[in-house]
Formats: sequence, structure tokens, C-alpha cells
Amino acid sequence: MEPSALRTRLAASPVVLVLIAIVTVQLGSSFAKDLYTETTPLTVTWLRLLAGAVILAVVARPRLTGRAASDWGWVLGYGLAMAAMNLSFYLAIARIPIGMAVTLEFLGPLGVSVAGSRRARDFVWVGLAALGVALLGVTPGDLDAVGVGLALLAGALWGAYILLARPVGKRFDGVTGVTIALWAGLAAVTVPVVVLGAWPPAAPMPWLQGLFVGLLSSVIPYGLEMVALRRIEPRVFSILMSLEPAMAALAALVLLGEGLRAVEIVAMACVVVASIGVVVSSRR
Repeated sequence: MEPSALRTRLAASPVVLVLIAIVTVQLGSSFAKDLYTETTPLTVTWLRLLAGAVILAVVARPRLTGRAASDWGWVLGYGLAMAAMNLSFYLAIARIPIGMAVTLEFLGPLGVSVAGSRRARDFVWVGLAALGVALLGVTPGDLDAVGVGLALLAGALWGAYILLARPVGKRFDGVTGVTIALWAGLAAVTVPVVVLGAWPPAAPMPWLQGLFVGLLSSVIPYGLEMVALRRIEPRVFSILMSLEPAMAALAALVLLGEGLRAVEIVAMACVVVASIGVVVSSRR
């Protein structure tokens, strides 16, 4: 195959788009947690949504006129789920390790996978991914109960995000639906920011870091996922997301020094094999 043809094929593959989104969003999570030394998780969430909303408003301006009421209902629900998912996850990683938070959060997409399955062999891959999640959950000491609860809430909202993304993608061209959703989520998060006075510090560095987090965690992954979800079943997308705990743990190790243990490496192998399995199964 010619290199140009290979690049075209990879660019068109929804699986490749999802994998790129996984890498960028988990790098963004580690950079976001590093910001907690200067500001709060609520403020970081606001900065992330602000950066994403502004950037996409420039590069993917949506058509606002001539929309049906149902279009607005879907995209606003999508935006609120997105914002609440981000906020609950950022609050969670302030209390528990990122790898653990993503592991618990993944129960949401895994639930979507189980609910949508129609073939017996799919449950093998779901079961293997679940085993990986369970192994990642084996950790010494007691977990912070509030952090665990927030991560589980983020997982439920992640499941809602998956289910809402596809109808939004069908109603809005390109990634313009993500643009509207980010502005809706930003408006919702601005309310507690104003009430609590949780504005970012005046120093330029937190603003620049927040912009970078927004680019990695919102603009790139949400745009790629929106495109991918037009051509991939939510069930398949959900099991591909089983790579998230492994990528989260790896990014946290490299960027934050959150170490890995042997059981976590085994868990990563489980979720990687499950992801490969579901891709092969869906192609067949």
C-alpha cells in the first residue's frame, strides 16, 4: 500500500481517531492535576471548558438558525453531561490516583457495552475488560470514599456522554455540535465559579496551562470522538475506552510520578487485549 493511501486509510478509521483521543485526554488529565497546586479542580474544569469553547468557536463555528427544538435538546443535554463528567472527574482525582479514578469511571462505558451487546462472544471481551478494571482496583490501603463516589458519578455521566454524542453528531455538521455543547457546559460551570469566587489566579501561567489542558482534553478528543461515533457503534466505542485506565496510569507515571505495580501491568494487558478483540470482532 502506498504511504499516502495508508495515511488516508488511517485518518478515516474511527478506531484510530478514538485511540488518539484516549492519549490526548489522559495527558490532559495529568496536566490538569498538576495545576491543583495553583488553583482548584472547579477552576481547572472552568479553564478547560473555556479553552475548548473558544478554540472550537473559531475553527468550527456552528449554524444556529433553522434548528429544530429537538436539536437543541440533544446538544444541551450532551453539553451538560460533558461538563458534569469533567467536574466530577477532576474532583475525584484530587482525592484518589488518576489511574484508579479512570478505572472506576470506566464502569459507565462498560455498562453501555453490556446493555448494547447482541452476540455471545462480545461478552468475552467485556468480561476481560471488566477483569482488567477489577485488577486495577486492587490497591493497598483505604480509598477515599468521596473520591470513589465522584469517580463512579463521572462514569455514569460518561455513559450518558457516549449515548448522547451519536445523535448530536447526526444533527450537527463536523464537530460543530461539540462547540455548542462546550459553551453550554461552560455556562453551567460558570455559575458555581461565580458563586464561590473560584476564578483563576491573575498570573498568566495558570491561564496558559488551562488553555493547554483544554486543547488536550476537550478540543482534540471530543472532536475526534464526535467524528468516530458517526461510524462506530456505541458498544464498540465503549470497549475501546477500556484503554483509558492503562493510558491514564501511564501518563500519571510519566508526568506525576504515580507509580505502577505488577498487578496494574497485568490489568493493562487485559484491557488492551479486550480492545483488540472487540475491534477484530466488529470488523468480522
